[in-house]
Amino acid sequence: MIIFDEQQRVFHLKNKEISYLFSVEEGNILSHLYFGPAIRNYHGERRYPRVDRGFSGNLPGSTDRTYSKDDLLQEYSGNNTGDYRVPAIIIKTENGSRLTDFRYKSYKILPGKPKLAGLPASYVKSDEEAETLEVTLVDETIGTQLILSYTIYNERPVITRNARLINTSNQELRIEKIASMQLDLTKHDYDVISVPGQYALERQPERQELRRGITEFSSRRNSSSHHMNPFVALVDKNTDEFQGNALGVLLVYSGNHQFTLEKDQIDQIRLMTGINDYNFEWVLEPGEDFQTPEAIIGFSQQGLNGMSQVFHKLLRDRVARGKYQYADRPIVINNWEATFFDFDDKKLDQIIDEAKPLGIEMFVLDDGWFGHRNDDNSSLGDWFVNQDKLTGGLKRVADRTHEHGMKFGLWFEPEMISVDSKLYKEHPDYALHEPNRGMTLSRNQLVLDFSRKEVVDNIYNQMCLILDKVPLDYIKWDFNRNLTEVFSSAADAEHQGEVSHRYILGLYDLMERLVTRYPNILFEGCSGGGGRFDAGILYYMPQSWPSDDTDAVERLKIQYGTSLTYPISSMTAHVSVSPNQQTGRSTSFKMRGDVAMSGVFGYELDLADLTEEDRQMVKEQIKFYKAHRHLIQYGDFIRLESPFDSNTVAWEFVSPDKSEALLFMFKQLHTNRFEINNTKMAGLDPTIDYHDEMTDKTYGGDELMNVGLFRDPTHTGDFTSEVHYFKGK
Repeated sequence: MIIFDEQQRVFHLKNKEISYLFSVEEGNILSHLYFGPAIRNYHGERRYPRVDRGFSGNLPGSTDRTYSKDDLLQEYSGNNTGDYRVPAIIIKTENGSRLTDFRYKSYKILPGKPKLAGLPASYVKSDEEAETLEVTLVDETIGTQLILSYTIYNERPVITRNARLINTSNQELRIEKIASMQLDLTKHDYDVISVPGQYALERQPERQELRRGITEFSSRRNSSSHHMNPFVALVDKNTDEFQGNALGVLLVYSGNHQFTLEKDQIDQIRLMTGINDYNFEWVLEPGEDFQTPEAIIGFSQQGLNGMSQVFHKLLRDRVARGKYQYADRPIVINNWEATFFDFDDKKLDQIIDEAKPLGIEMFVLDDGWFGHRNDDNSSLGDWFVNQDKLTGGLKRVADRTHEHGMKFGLWFEPEMISVDSKLYKEHPDYALHEPNRGMTLSRNQLVLDFSRKEVVDNIYNQMCLILDKVPLDYIKWDFNRNLTEVFSSAADAEHQGEVSHRYILGLYDLMERLVTRYPNILFEGCSGGGGRFDAGILYYMPQSWPSDDTDAVERLKIQYGTSLTYPISSMTAHVSVSPNQQTGRSTSFKMRGDVAMSGVFGYELDLADLTEEDRQMVKEQIKFYKAHRHLIQYGDFIRLESPFDSNTVAWEFVSPDKSEALLFMFKQLHTNRFEINNTKMAGLDPTIDYHDEMTDKTYGGDELMNVGLFRDPTHTGDFTSEVHYFKGK
């Protein structure tokens, strides 16, 4: 899969679908050549054209005006040494210089894919799946090595990238910026797609023309954030869901991230991603190294759906791990909207008693079971049972749940601390803060300093005391505020710039220890909903809560946007009360159920308030979901009609062998025009017939994809839905 042409000095990474080429150019500079559909061989056409461009300097020691780093397509650019575009790396040396200029030294090709120390990343189950190229660059002035790592999978149109800097000098270095990857592309008229959002309205795709100058998408919140997910895509002007080239880049990281795109003076494109350089500085002593997070590059010629399938399959198959990676996820009832903080043994028993006859498979006890917590003003950091509420302890609740044939889950927020807590009274220095400066409260809580091992160890030990005694099947891991006062009382002035990244490393360390020690627990990520829905968390937790907004109509957009990158198996979705608590909107139980069944299904309401009709509907929804759960969670998800573009929304799930399909269709607002809406399916086998079990009609696969289906025009009212299950004959 990886070839080095010694004569042309060209690296060619290729499989059946893609080729990635770069060369060792004049001056031992790595020059990008091509990334796109697979080619058999390369004959040198993309070699840098020699031409004199004004104000583009020569290489040091050269008088050749026709060769300049200022417009050379590069693999990893230096700083202030001839390239005026955005640099990939900035290092401050002891003499105050910030110049960097890394040149090619050597390479090696490895079978498989090495692990990244302390960081989540995609992986292989056998060395035959992939090959990895490690290219060593050196900056001789600084005396430093940079290892660029490229992995190509045998059967996937994917390249993964990361960089590792090694201080081989005898001086202390300060990293001020270090990108995970840089991709320089030739002149082309691209659009860029990003996925911004806000709390309770996450991952709302935006598409814009890429213009000259610098465009940035980033987070400074020390989380991947509700506001800007760590993903962008470059697409052709004609690219839509089903056609056109789409190149996506996903950073496997849960902290401050940065995507920078620059269109230069001759319309070439530079795409760069990595840890945000905002407030970042890393001291690298002689002999030490620094590892960047991984960037995943996926490519498709089959439009946005094709690109999404590339990411869905890789994230599901080779980022998610553990017992629940491919397991059918249980149907959950969470007590939060039923009780909030006001519960005791009796109230919990009532929920358990009501849930089992409906077919619910797991009861989750949410916030308020620990310390002396009766509201959100206290007890975070005190992970011991609130005996005033749970007089029989957590084990009694777990045992009762298990006796009813259900699994038991529990809510934690391990990264936070309340001022009103035993932990804060004993260790006020455990909170992130700068002495003599006020501390910013958010949701009435502070953040633990996870850059310190002793703080992480304290929380790990507290959690283990619970998990070793209580038979838990599930943990909901919440993170309900962003970081401020990112200052560690345990770090000296020279190392404060490291705290934000060390916090993320501490978080990953805690997660790794817990999932290793408790492999039978299903962990679910949450951050006030979707504030940390990223591939880094997916490595430890195979599913996450995409948004606190459970309104079915807004969830159409949230789940649609999330699916641009992330698989359905990672996306939990619950039926909640109507009118909805976030929006006040009223929707039918059917509509709420059909939207929630398009993810990892569950309920987030008070079962005691259900009418008998609603109870019957719950039973029917659960029966239907159990029958089709594996298809929904692990089938191929295809977006058909976008809630951002039309009044109708449609998506489908198709089994890998194309023998069955589920079609979900939604209408947002009704009109007296009684519009005739026709939905065409995709991804079916055109040569076989499909029986619609809802209508008892049979259609050819080619018919469903080309002729399509009319929606039922008799459905009146706003916010309606239809579901059709097709079985191949």
